[in-house]
Amino acid sequence: MPLLKAPSKQPKTTTLQVRLEEEVRRNLDRYAEFIGANAAYVISEALKILFKRDDEFKRWLNEHPNNINQEPLKGDVLTKTA
Repeated sequence: MPLLKAPSKQPKTTTLQVRLEEEVRRNLDRYAEFIGANAAYVISEALKILFKRDDEFKRWLNEHPNNINQEPLKGDVLTKTA
């Protein structure tokens, strides 16, 4: 049984360009095919699992609330005003 399920609907998305090891990319594509989804969905869902399970990250998030001086995400670029 797969850990991820194919999406029932397409949520709002943004673009991110990443470089992956060739073997990771092959397995990503194969996993996406396995669950009947696309690679972007697999990455998004895998990251959600990571964020949900990492207790240290959750503590860090609570200690570092959103910075009101950050500009909105623009593609794969995060900019921060001084």
